[in-house]
Amino acid sequence: MPDPAAQSLLQLIWLASPALPVGGFSYSEGVEAAVEWAGIDSEPRAAEWLADQLHLSFARGDLAVFAQAVEAWRNKDTPRVRELNQWVLTTRESAEFFLQTEQMGRSFVEWLKLHHADTAQVFADLPASYPIAFAFAASRTDASVHDCCLAFAFGWAENMVAAAVKAVPLGQSAGQRILGQLAQEIPEAVTRAIALGDDERQAFAPLLAVLSARHETQYSRLFRS
Repeated sequence: MPDPAAQSLLQLIWLASPALPVGGFSYSEGVEAAVEWAGIDSEPRAAEWLADQLHLSFARGDLAVFAQAVEAWRNKDTPRVRELNQWVLTTRESAEFFLQTEQMGRSFVEWLKLHHADTAQVFADLPASYPIAFAFAASRTDASVHDCCLAFAFGWAENMVAAAVKAVPLGQSAGQRILGQLAQEIPEAVTRAIALGDDERQAFAPLLAVLSARHETQYSRLFRS
């Protein structure tokens, strides 16, 4: 008989994989702009930037809302899911950030249709953002909310490190060292994110928003954000 714990772990690894066909590899979330205008020109600077982004932006926003969305999906609380989805869409601070969460959410739903028979019905009138679509998939596993958040955060970290490796540029070994540092900090970020209430979530990252807006007209670029 299949081991439920093992199956859940494998599902989370699959969901966090950068090979998932949702387009995450095409976004840098401001990293490419930061290389030109915020001085990310080395491994230490890139590591510091991504750690700050993890704790000050991602953990207090998307990761926190993701944790709540997993619970909402499991409780079949559709109004709550819609509320959380609207929060994500409303708090994107640039056109590129909005495009990213909308496009990746839509692509994630298309992928989910291959694996869950009720996907089309569930998302028929819900233009899901990426965290909400990911939360739906994670909620179908037997994993704890904490473990679901670890997978979501590590998937984010892997994409960001890959963006830094290409944009700075950095070598693969440097990228792995940065990813190792982020992996050590993710558990703390997850614990804090899960503890946040609705009034404590935030998406206020002024420098990141400015860099994202400037990226729209950056002279030469590899990424869509």
